[in-house]
Amino acid sequence: MSKYIVETKLGHSPNLNTVIMVEETFKKIDESIITIAELKRKLPRQVNHNVLKIILEYLERSNKIAVSLRGITWIHNTNPNLRKAITKGLEL
Repeated sequence: MSKYIVETKLGHSPNLNTVIMVEETFKKIDESIITIAELKRKLPRQVNHNVLKIILEYLERSNKIAVSLRGITWIHNTNPNLRKAITKGLEL
């Protein structure tokens, strides 16, 4: 059993509305890098810290955010032209 499943069975699990709220907040942020504390302040409603960590883990695994020592960055891009260029582009 994966670590993620064990953690969600022991604690609170995020619901879809909360995941969408966090994603939408990331999309609206002007800064390129944000900390978890700053993200919590910008969320429209309060989210349990452990639930937020699970959401961030999911977003990282689905390649929507990048987590570094400096903070978190939204990297998901839905531009179809970019997707097409990536799939047909040459690797250097």
